[in-house]
Amino acid sequence: MRYLFLITFWVTTLSMGAQNTKSYECTKIFESRKNELLVELSRIDEERQSLDALKRATEELLKKKESVVQGKDSRVDQKLQEISAKEASTKRMLEANKKILDEIKQLKSDKVSQTFAKMKPSASAGILSQMSLEEASAIMSSLNSKVVGQILAKMDPKKGSEITAALRRIPSQAQK
Repeated sequence: MRYLFLITFWVTTLSMGAQNTKSYECTKIFESRKNELLVELSRIDEERQSLDALKRATEELLKKKESVVQGKDSRVDQKLQEISAKEASTKRMLEANKKILDEIKQLKSDKVSQTFAKMKPSASAGILSQMSLEEASAIMSSLNSKVVGQILAKMDPKKGSEITAALRRIPSQAQK
């Protein structure tokens, strides 16, 4: 029995030693893996810090670019307002100039009409017969219908009929 006890003790001691050896090897493996993980964690932390620095730099650059764009936008808006104001001013001047030009044309036409109205019908007929159809009809359209009739009566019938036809095409105005 002693032998059996010794054999059991020895087997138990050997198995415990084997377990301790296995435990020691596992601890060593875990320690090695732990060190590898700590190195990897340190590398990841450094990369995160680099990324954070890059992110901040990018955000600062983006803010600068946005401020430049906003500055340009405001300058463009200001120029557009200036252009719109100048355009409106130019339109007002064009309208005023057109009114003045129309008044000048009307005064000139009135003066020519008054001149022909004061002339003898035979003299007016001679002058109007020498003018182009458009000019003669424009002048006669501004005259009083009684004067037009007297002038047409003194004109060559062919020219008179042409002027009469041209007068019909002119938009009707209040005849004097």
